[in-house]
Amino acid sequence: MMSACKKKTEIVETPELGSGIHMDYFDTTARPQDDFYQYACGGWMKLHPLGNEYARYGSFDQLAEDNLAQLRSLISGLVQQNNKPGSIADKISTLYTMGMDSATCDLQGAEPIRSDLKHIASIKKLPEIGKEAARLSLYAANPFVAIFGEANPNNSEMKIAWAWQSGLGIGDRNYYIDKKFREIRIYYTEMIANLLELSNYSHMDGFHGKEQQMADRILALETQMAEAFMTKEDMRRPEMTVHIVPVKEWEKMVPNLNIPEYLEVLRIDIDSINVGMPDYFKALNNILGSTDIQTLKAYLAWNLIRSAAPYLSNEFANASFDFYGKIISGKKEQQIRWKRVIRTVDGCMGEAVGQMYVKTYFPEHAKTRMQHLVGNLKEALKERITQSVWMSDTTKQAAIDKLSTFRVKIGYPDKWRSYDNLKLDGQSYWENITKANAFDTRYELSKIGKPVNKDEWQMTPQTVNAYYEPTTNEICFPAGILQPPFFDMDADDAVNYGAIGVVIGHEMTHGFDDQGCKYDKYGNLHNWWTAADSTNFGQRTRVLVDWFNNIEVLPGTYANGTFTLGENIADNGGLNISYHAMQKALAAGEIQENMSGFTAAQRFFIAYAMVWAGNIRDEEILHRTEEDPHSLGRWRVNGTLPHITPFAEAFGLKPGDKMYLEPEKRALIW
Repeated sequence: MMSACKKKTEIVETPELGSGIHMDYFDTTARPQDDFYQYACGGWMKLHPLGNEYARYGSFDQLAEDNLAQLRSLISGLVQQNNKPGSIADKISTLYTMGMDSATCDLQGAEPIRSDLKHIASIKKLPEIGKEAARLSLYAANPFVAIFGEANPNNSEMKIAWAWQSGLGIGDRNYYIDKKFREIRIYYTEMIANLLELSNYSHMDGFHGKEQQMADRILALETQMAEAFMTKEDMRRPEMTVHIVPVKEWEKMVPNLNIPEYLEVLRIDIDSINVGMPDYFKALNNILGSTDIQTLKAYLAWNLIRSAAPYLSNEFANASFDFYGKIISGKKEQQIRWKRVIRTVDGCMGEAVGQMYVKTYFPEHAKTRMQHLVGNLKEALKERITQSVWMSDTTKQAAIDKLSTFRVKIGYPDKWRSYDNLKLDGQSYWENITKANAFDTRYELSKIGKPVNKDEWQMTPQTVNAYYEPTTNEICFPAGILQPPFFDMDADDAVNYGAIGVVIGHEMTHGFDDQGCKYDKYGNLHNWWTAADSTNFGQRTRVLVDWFNNIEVLPGTYANGTFTLGENIADNGGLNISYHAMQKALAAGEIQENMSGFTAAQRFFIAYAMVWAGNIRDEEILHRTEEDPHSLGRWRVNGTLPHITPFAEAFGLKPGDKMYLEPEKRALIW
């Protein structure tokens, strides 16, 4: 009796943890040695077929959808309250209510953008183009150029102004120059022509009946810009985007953009600026000078229309979705309205919404357990750096110094952003969105010339993601991701090391990937490597470039190993670091060896694979291959795990198995 009572008391004080393994998520018809992704995720994929509103639906999306439903509950509650006018609750409920009022949006049609379109149509001279582009950048798109505040690469304590290439309506430059996207370009111009007429802009500027010809001219203009754009592969090399020059010198690069008035509209008073892509701006000057004024105006109008379309009448929103949703991503139908509106409110007042979210849904003890995991992962990475056979002692010490200064952010910020000065008193949904956008843009631009606030967060607490920021040398894990399948408070830590542990290790490794390794512990762009170590690093990362370049994601379409290198390094490092930490926890008796018929090592890798479970359309595979620096979910498993020796050992891989890779061919970096 005493023994039974004692046992009962222990269970109350320390609840028994489950394995975290869901047997119905497996596809046991697949061999883990041949297709681990299908083996570990096939059941989940069958249980979660791709709905019409999705281009991809995976574990990330499932958790994001759950969070969205929670936000809806919170925001709907505000709508039912008697909120004080001008309060944050009033602002949130006002924007949500206007967004949900589709009848008024339909009744207003193009009216919310009419005055802006008339203003654009009235432009007479080239110098006015740059000024109008600046005005649009405050609340809509960024035609021609994007100006923002970012840390000085040479002095990470200060924010400076950056000028960046911008203004392509389809997206990546390859959409404009690659023959395989010819059909997409045709659909794009058809959408432009349709919306130029629907908005009545073609009537305002005298080309009614010739909308298709104007759409073709806009495409030609964007194609010229795309051809001058720096490639996404080169932009992964931060040293190539650092050209801090006097503003006067930037003016000389692109006098046709009318820089003085551009900066005046943005209320930026600066002496110097980092011009990310000088060659682009020099080419842009020629493009502006050789393009007729009517086409330039139509391009500006198009930037406004495509930005506003999702927030106008259903006719506008559906036309936008037919291209960006159906053609680009393969979706079959528009998301239900409440989801779109909640996402918009969240985007406009993210930290205010986040403050409600963490108060209701984030348990503080999750933060404590995460801090423990982060500490274990930092120690594991330190040990792996120390044990590295390819680095000199000098570089090892510099790496350890950088690791020791990592700033760690978990859950939510200590200080919340104020929205007191945001005024939402517009007569339309779009008008209030423009007010919120301009408020946010002014807020970000106001940081230029000031010290970097290292307590600020770059993601809201409700975001299902994580990040590493090299200029502040920080890793951040918002509350939104600290839930299953990433973080299971009721599961044995073998699965937590395989899921959130790998995420932690992934973000830490970003501090030492092909980009992060170029920043020192202070966040400055500074080479802290010996020449020999840098060469060794390049040789080891080249293994991943070549490996992923040979992965055929669709017939005739291959992954881009150079573009995805940073994320592939982080996945590789995250797995090795977290597995190392798990082994230490296992030896300390913190993890059970066998549960649900699997060893701790096997549960670790199953949990990792489950993070990337998902279904995806071919169109979205193509889209993400062009624009996403992350490898596709299937290949973050089947492409990454062959390089992880503990995986081969855990599942007994041998020559002849499809997941087997000879040890000497495996990438081992961190």
